[in-house]
Amino acid sequence: QQEIIEDARQKANKEARKIVIQTIQRTAAEQTIENTVTVFHLETDEIKGQIIGREGRNIRAIEAATGVDLIVDDTPEAIVLSSFDPLRREIARLSLQRLVADGRIHPARIEEVVEKTRKQLEEQVMEIGERTVIELGIHGLHKELVRVVGKMRFRSSYGQNLLMHSREVANLCGIMAAELGLNPKLAKRAGLLHDIGKVPDEETELSHALLGAKLAEKYGENPAVVNAIGAHHDEMEMQYVISPIIQACDAISGARPGARREIMQQYIQRIKDLENLALGYQGVEKAYAIQAGRELRVIVEAEKVTDGDSDKLSFDIAQKIQTEMTYPGQIKVTVIREKRAVNVAR
Repeated sequence: QQEIIEDARQKANKEARKIVIQTIQRTAAEQTIENTVTVFHLETDEIKGQIIGREGRNIRAIEAATGVDLIVDDTPEAIVLSSFDPLRREIARLSLQRLVADGRIHPARIEEVVEKTRKQLEEQVMEIGERTVIELGIHGLHKELVRVVGKMRFRSSYGQNLLMHSREVANLCGIMAAELGLNPKLAKRAGLLHDIGKVPDEETELSHALLGAKLAEKYGENPAVVNAIGAHHDEMEMQYVISPIIQACDAISGARPGARREIMQQYIQRIKDLENLALGYQGVEKAYAIQAGRELRVIVEAEKVTDGDSDKLSFDIAQKIQTEMTYPGQIKVTVIREKRAVNVAR
């Protein structure tokens, strides 16, 4: 009996993985393309020949030096830079810009320009990190963590720039902690660092929250900050009072209308699904999703739905949305029952 159950469980896990992989392959292409390519514009198509070089030696040198794939096709006056690492793409873009402006494109020159660009971008990353911590009033941050904060500028998460998101979370955390009579500076610090695990120098199997906690601990951060980073996705037990604040502020920033990019068709479909879900209930006359799908207003027929039914209907619709739909943030359900008595005086 036990063997049969174990065998069934293993088969179920295997089948589940297969379904998830197939789903990702079918739906993730558009999102992946959006976040992994940079288009480099050229003045004329003649420059493409110079970039490719004799027997492709120049393009091979650029790819080897930057770790980015260059796609040269029939697209007029454009070259596509493809890489999962946005920092590498930026190095490749700036290097190409300099090489094209200079006109001297050969393997030795390519290596020289790429190395120079890499050093300048590293300095820029440090500058961005230092400016960010100064503006937020955070002091005593390890140099390596300042560099990681600067690297966030070149990383996006769900279409939301990671540095902008982290700054927003830091400010929200500071305000919320102050309102609750806690240490706003500590909360702000944890808010800024909560996603540092998303910009690792080396690939790892750890989740970004646990990796972030590990990095913070390595560079001598307060145990409360370490715990808040590791626990903001419930992968670590919350041991300090600021931990739930960081989790809440992370959710607020991500759920803000317009913060994270959605493919237009998906957004329109979600609005339609919301309205159709409400229209499926008896006595519902009209349903409107407003405020970018953050609120659902349901208009019912007064003859068919009583005031008591309205309360129940609002609760039922909210429960159905929770169980059947995926959405960022929360959705407010408002049921409107209107009774109009009209007479005409002649």
